[in-house]
Amino acid sequence: MLRVEDIFVSYGPIKALENININVNAGETVALIGANGAGKTTLLKAIMGIQKVSAGKIIFLGEEITNVGTDKIANRGLGLIPEGHLVFSTMTVLENLQLGSYNNPNCFNDNLESVFESFPILHKRINQIAGTLSGGEQQMLSIARSLMAKPKLIIVDEPSLGLAPKVIGEIFNILRGLNKKGYTILLAEQKAKKALEFVDRAYVMEIGKIVLHGPAQELISNPKVHNAYLGSKI
Repeated sequence: MLRVEDIFVSYGPIKALENININVNAGETVALIGANGAGKTTLLKAIMGIQKVSAGKIIFLGEEITNVGTDKIANRGLGLIPEGHLVFSTMTVLENLQLGSYNNPNCFNDNLESVFESFPILHKRINQIAGTLSGGEQQMLSIARSLMAKPKLIIVDEPSLGLAPKVIGEIFNILRGLNKKGYTILLAEQKAKKALEFVDRAYVMEIGKIVLHGPAQELISNPKVHNAYLGSKI
């Protein structure tokens, strides 16, 4: 479904990403794990056309999307859920969901019904101002807003950021349920243990490079991964 081939990203003279290769197959859950500053968010932004790629290719559903406009990439079926459970804080829950459906307004009612099946709490909060929701509810709304466009691949950046452990568990359960419904998911996450318990495969990033990759269960038992990411940093 998604192939990233030998891409490089630079901020002036600084190489933020070097020779990155990843792939995501339809129906999979795949994680990018690594410490803050490893390049995970930069890679997601490059895939979405937010960050310019200086070399290499990004291919989605057989078509190259390298440095294509973000709106066009979204129209092709890539949905980004940014870090920090970002919502339009002065708008209602319903208005946020309406914005998520701007590319597909004719299916709004059907999509809304589907979203409320996954997020019943948002149905109860439908007329509430988004900025007054709890952090967990805002993260749910951010995910739900992306689903209103019916993406083929959901890209999730740091879903656990700033949330309490119980809420993090709820968010990952929601993502697990979406995957069971057929959504393909690529996520970046600092909490490596939580991510590896959730995904099929993962890539380990360090200072702009992929240093390890493989099935999640193999990475969990890898001494290097365990020592660097699964000790106190869970």
